[in-house]
Amino acid sequence: MILGGRVRFTAAGRALRHRNFRLFFFGQLVSVTGTWMQSLAQAWLMLTLVGTAKAPLYLGLLGAVQFLPVLVLGLFGGIIADLWPKRPMLIGTQTAAGLLALVLGGLVYFQVVVVWHVFLLAFLLGLVNALDMPTRQSFVVEMVGDDDVANAIALNSAVFNSARIVGPAIGGILIGLVGTAACFIFNGLSYGAVVAGLLAMRASELRPAARLAMPRSVGAVRENLAEGLGYVRRTPVVLLAITVIGFVSTFGMNFNVVLPILAASVLNVGPAGAGSLYAAMGAGALTAALSLAMLERPRLRILLGGGMVLGASELVLAGTTSYPVALLAVFVAGVGAIGTAISANSLVQITVPGPLRGRVMSVYTTVFSGSTPIGNGLTGGVGGLWGTPAALAMNGAVTLAAEAVAALAVLRGVVPRAGQSAGTKRAAEALPELASERVPTPE
Repeated sequence: MILGGRVRFTAAGRALRHRNFRLFFFGQLVSVTGTWMQSLAQAWLMLTLVGTAKAPLYLGLLGAVQFLPVLVLGLFGGIIADLWPKRPMLIGTQTAAGLLALVLGGLVYFQVVVVWHVFLLAFLLGLVNALDMPTRQSFVVEMVGDDDVANAIALNSAVFNSARIVGPAIGGILIGLVGTAACFIFNGLSYGAVVAGLLAMRASELRPAARLAMPRSVGAVRENLAEGLGYVRRTPVVLLAITVIGFVSTFGMNFNVVLPILAASVLNVGPAGAGSLYAAMGAGALTAALSLAMLERPRLRILLGGGMVLGASELVLAGTTSYPVALLAVFVAGVGAIGTAISANSLVQITVPGPLRGRVMSVYTTVFSGSTPIGNGLTGGVGGLWGTPAALAMNGAVTLAAEAVAALAVLRGVVPRAGQSAGTKRAAEALPELASERVPTPE
């Protein structure tokens, strides 16, 4: 809104008051659109290279290869994020990711691409992400400060899921018209928007956390890792959020692995139809992200309820052959998935102290994205053996069961508030009425 010549931001967009975050926000909007175009194009490319029968297994393996470095090296990426200035590191990681996309686009354009090329480039992207993800996650609070970090996370998710609507829709059309190479090339170029925004930021307006002292020995590195892990273990709100997101990301959020196969073999729609499924999922996720941006604090009940909605929608998707029903199911799945992810991320971010933020966020990103190799492998393997509906049914059932156990733990007070460190007070204030009568309020 513009009043009296000045830009005014509503509660949903209050983080956009910060110039540096605005630059980051709009750069991400362009870049993530390209990322979602590449996601669809990469799945469709693999489908054409190996055939429909082998595609579930290969797509599962591809996801595992891409996220395996995050699982193995993500915690070390958190140490690096706490050691060095985050903005220069992000310029380097975003540039590297863009170059990898351009290489894949060139291989496809000149018709020399083979399966091992796709796997190698996915692995190299995983190495980049092992550093980029904890750095990018912990950089948000440096742009906006503690008061606006939850809103900034929700807005970042809104960007991600707006792009999830637009990117696959454009990608599906481009694949049908000119092939997959255009999607990879656009994605590579789109990283330039993020790099330009990072370069244009004002360093004086950033709020850098105190940096970790450079470890001088293997023992010191081990101690730094242990410090971040120990904080997670001792802080019940953080531990619950990361545990829940681990189960949901391993099972519930991996159904996108089989969406192209579902579109081609069960629903009998082409690449444009597959793009519409991704877009419907993104529309649901965007709806959730914008709704959560209106909240001042994250809510634990959304963390738990979102996963239940996700699991139930996957069971519906597993049992339908109707394209309209599938579109509705993936829309609802998007709502549940992003409700869970934003709530978990925000609860962790508002709890952890600055000097530990990179390491604790590396635990979060390792669990959130590093679990993808396991989830993709399971989803692709079950889909390859017993069909796509069986994989979806497995994911939905496990997600529902995990969220039910977590909700029961909160209701019974298994997750105590008493005895938490002072740093968890703001997160404890975010806990809903769900547990207020069972668990004592912290002093």
